[in-house]
Amino acid sequence: MDANELIKQQVTGNSVVLYMKGSPDAPMCGFSAAAVQMLEACGVEDVATVNVLADEDIRQGIKDYSNWPTIPQLYINGEFVGGSDIMREMYQSGELQKLFEK
Repeated sequence: MDANELIKQQVTGNSVVLYMKGSPDAPMCGFSAAAVQMLEACGVEDVATVNVLADEDIRQGIKDYSNWPTIPQLYINGEFVGGSDIMREMYQSGELQKLFEK
């Protein structure tokens, strides 16, 4: 399976996916750490995370898949939401929290 197929499977097979540098317990950059903190503040418990540092094909592939140049990247229900800056704006306005209301 090539990187694009794997990414598509990850994005469509999980309700919330965060492509990040490192893991939620050990983020490897401040932007990834901020993304995890915002998801936690929204009460999101079931997040599939993908450490892009573990696989160069995924690291480049996710940028191509979304046509977005930076990591982290958040997907909800198969849709690209954005990176940490967009997440921060959405969190501050209350939009991000609304995406997770049941």
